[in-house]
Amino acid sequence: MQAIESVKKPVKIRSVEQSDFPAWKTLWDGYNAFYGRHGATALPEAITLTTWSRFSDAYEPMHALVAEQGGELIGLAHFLLHRSTIQLNPNCYLQDLFTAEVARGKGVGRQLIEQVYAQAKTLRVERVYWQTHETNTTAMRLYDSVAEKSGFIVYRKQL
Repeated sequence: MQAIESVKKPVKIRSVEQSDFPAWKTLWDGYNAFYGRHGATALPEAITLTTWSRFSDAYEPMHALVAEQGGELIGLAHFLLHRSTIQLNPNCYLQDLFTAEVARGKGVGRQLIEQVYAQAKTLRVERVYWQTHETNTTAMRLYDSVAEKSGFIVYRKQL
């Protein structure tokens, strides 16, 4: 009897579709849990629903990509465009990047970032940037290979 080789299904990076909501929400919830936003500190449902609606609003500068493999969503990337005081074309802020546990370390995050780069280039964006928590060392190994650190430190104040 011959051994059956498992065939690795290709990963497709595409724009999110309305029918993706349940699978996207599972990934979104995982992303928020990763950053400690769960239980008593979970995002209000109104934020999740508003975020979702922005992806399909042509007047919003917010976009969503998903990674799909074998009909299952295994990753997401959310990015938005904004103006800058130091250049004519907008910047692209990659706000959220997340892959399901089963997809980690398999190049899915890299593929999502590369697709953000491709879409930004099509939109004539000159810069894509993002931030991550200083403890997210696994992700930083990827980020160090696909971008350069700006040297800037983020300050914020909750109002």
